[in-house]
Amino acid sequence: MFTGLIEETGRVTFLRRSSESGLQIQIAAPAITAALKRGDSVAINGCCLTVASFRGELITFDLLQETLDRTNLQALRPGALVNLERALLATARLGGHFVSGHIDCTSPVVTMEKKGDDYRLEVGLPEEFSHLVVFKGSIAVNGISLTVATVLPDRLGVWIIPHTRDHTNLQSAAVGDLVNLEFDVLAKYVERIVGRSQPPSMPFTDRPLS
Repeated sequence: MFTGLIEETGRVTFLRRSSESGLQIQIAAPAITAALKRGDSVAINGCCLTVASFRGELITFDLLQETLDRTNLQALRPGALVNLERALLATARLGGHFVSGHIDCTSPVVTMEKKGDDYRLEVGLPEEFSHLVVFKGSIAVNGISLTVATVLPDRLGVWIIPHTRDHTNLQSAAVGDLVNLEFDVLAKYVERIVGRSQPPSMPFTDRPLS
């Protein structure tokens, strides 16, 4: 479990195929390695991964093809910035919202423009997930906990303060870039519970009921 508050932006040092269906990625992250151990969970761009090994400031992760297919990690190249967050401690403050680290989909940046001191980010909203997004609700974009400012039929909008932009990989976000989206887990549970509690629909008939 994570909060969506990014601890550090790491930099990809290498990627290499570890098998026909997997990839190994190494990231330089001097800040979080001080208290890291093998087997720990770390969210990379919001995607929960397990530390396979680390040496100094270099951390290595193994990625399955399923992870590559569902996230923007497949598009990473050496030198790319990634958002990093270690798993939440039970004793820590929950400053963002509950983020599971399970990416729902990727979606392109539609708009990233400066508005005064802040930035307005618009991201495409796939139709199959649109019912999980509400005005003033929470969403994780590349693992960053953000508040939904606008909901349109095909996109959602959020505001980015300078601190968030400067301390995440949104500093290099451009129109067309794919970002990882994780929708609010509470909305998913509500959808599941309400869906199961609905009475089954009656078959259509033109015969009178007796």
